[in-house]
Amino acid sequence: MKKLFSLFIAACLFSLQACAVEQWKEGEHYEIIADKATDAPVVTEFFSFWCPHCFQFEPIVGDIKKALPEDVKFDKVHVNFMGFTSKEIQDSVTRAMIIGRELNKEEAINTAIFQFIHIQRGNITRFEDLRGSFIVNGVEEAELEKLAKSFSVNSKILQNNKKVDQFKRNLQGVPTFIVNGKYKAKFTRDMTPDDFVELIVWLTKLS
Repeated sequence: MKKLFSLFIAACLFSLQACAVEQWKEGEHYEIIADKATDAPVVTEFFSFWCPHCFQFEPIVGDIKKALPEDVKFDKVHVNFMGFTSKEIQDSVTRAMIIGRELNKEEAINTAIFQFIHIQRGNITRFEDLRGSFIVNGVEEAELEKLAKSFSVNSKILQNNKKVDQFKRNLQGVPTFIVNGKYKAKFTRDMTPDDFVELIVWLTKLS
């Protein structure tokens, strides 16, 4: 009887795995964009603070982060090729995001920047226009000034932009999610936000 029960459980698990494989199809729900996956699982979101779709997608990004296993890194990369403003201005906003990361306040700073652009309709022409996003989150002027000019922040901006250059040919629009450096997820019209979260988690398990 125990043997039959074990066989039943195994059959159910196999059925669930087969269902997942059948549900997510290459070419329809994801693309393979590289021959080799990263050594460790990672979800990379390419986005722009100026992009309204990226702003609307933020709650789904939060759900993705919550659903990911602890050993999976989530990497948020700000693109600098939006045509309606200069690369220098876009890099200044990337700087703000990186500073928030250095302060362990990335989500709060990102939210403030998104709201400044899309809710308050603020105009960004230089880094100084973003100071209010830090002040409302308890960051002192002196600390902000020091970090803004730090070697660490400058290095991480270069790393951010290097990733943009690395995947630029796969970035026809934003937000774009690339998993394990190999799989580009596709949000199709028949998918719900929960479906997309499930797809991302499933892709992290592929090599």
